[in-house]
Amino acid sequence: MKTYSLTRHVLALGLLSATGAACADDAPPANNVTVGIAGVNSPRYSGADKQHWSMAPVFQARDGAFFVDSQKGIGYDLQADNGLYLEHTLGYGLGRDEKDSQWRDGSNKLKGMGKIKSVANTAIAVGWSVTPWLVLEGKATLPLTDGQGVQYRPSVTLIPWQTATDTVALQMAGLFGDARYMNTFYGVSAEQSQRSGYARYDAPGGFYSTDTSLTWSHQFPSGWGTSVTADYTWLGDHAKDSPIVSRRGGLTSMLALTYSF
Repeated sequence: MKTYSLTRHVLALGLLSATGAACADDAPPANNVTVGIAGVNSPRYSGADKQHWSMAPVFQARDGAFFVDSQKGIGYDLQADNGLYLEHTLGYGLGRDEKDSQWRDGSNKLKGMGKIKSVANTAIAVGWSVTPWLVLEGKATLPLTDGQGVQYRPSVTLIPWQTATDTVALQMAGLFGDARYMNTFYGVSAEQSQRSGYARYDAPGGFYSTDTSLTWSHQFPSGWGTSVTADYTWLGDHAKDSPIVSRRGGLTSMLALTYSF
């Protein structure tokens, strides 16, 4: 699920691993393990006007088509010679707290809104590496253990610079959610309104945000690597009109240090 949680903000590694797999010259994915740590500065929740710093572990392991990823969960991907690919994952969303939190979304400004439960989810992505520098993808994320609604994410990734050691990637995505998803994260029910003091708001389903990220990744010969990401979200009217939204735009920055073997 699209949230502003810690692990969700390890954007560079997930973005670059996806584009790297999609843009490989018809070669099978290499078996490897990557571990590391990331420092993240992000909004406390989607629509918050306060930022906070947090740390997140980075872990990726791959064996052929199967992988484990601290951002995506466990899954597999299938690739065709013409650049088409399919990815299926089982993951976990951390939900949202109604108080300040260092490990997931949350803010004291949400007191009375109640907690959004953590949830197991499944995601299916279908993409096409049109050229080595252009990737198109559509992704749907569905909850498995709680009725929090479905999120959809079509995206375009441009890779203007890629060498044996460096990759720069620009990704632009549109975010859509059904009515249940929107009301889980942006709606205010009558009961929540009474407890929190926020006006009641029924969030309609549909388009709710754009998400643009720029990532630079560098790999050293020793196996060490680093990634830097800047990510900007802009909430559309369906989310922006929610009384819990204090700021329409949200900037996240991330620096990760990794080791691959």
